[in-house]
Amino acid sequence: MKYLITGLGNPGAQYLMTRHNIGFMVLDRLVGRENFSPAKYGELYEHKSRGRTYLLLKPNTFMNLSGKAVQHHLKEHKLSPAQMLVITDDLALPFGTTRLRPSGSHGGHNGLRHISEILGTNEFPRLRIGIGDDFHKGKQVDYVLSNFDKHESAWLPDLWDACGKLILDFGFHPIEKLMTEYNKNWVPKPD
Repeated sequence: MKYLITGLGNPGAQYLMTRHNIGFMVLDRLVGRENFSPAKYGELYEHKSRGRTYLLLKPNTFMNLSGKAVQHHLKEHKLSPAQMLVITDDLALPFGTTRLRPSGSHGGHNGLRHISEILGTNEFPRLRIGIGDDFHKGKQVDYVLSNFDKHESAWLPDLWDACGKLILDFGFHPIEKLMTEYNKNWVPKPD
């Protein structure tokens, strides 16, 4: 069995540790940033675990055009949208909260919006990772392109590891079971 696991983010050193790049961060933590190789519309790493193959994709099309990379690699590897998991940031969730869903709307997220438009469907699994919403009106772009604060940064490795475990479990369990196990907040609130 083969799966396309797409972490959303923006390419380039200036975006490396920004909130918008949490999808890239999860994949980098799982297999190491240095193991990805250039591929059409992104970077790719083929990870094998317990008889499953996970094609880990980091699109280089920038967030708002992520669908181009996703569509290409689904076709290239003859996979359906149901065999894909998209990992993205979410402003509507508190920092450290994960929400796995089998399908749904883009919720205002431009990366998910473009993937849905290009594929012509919202019927694909997605893992949203909460980055919080601590910004002033009109400053959303600045916020998502900012780095995590000190408290958040201390908890990122635990959050990445939980998401990495979810990815490897994705090939073995029904999504409803994974939702029960993984839909929660992994980070305590600061004192």
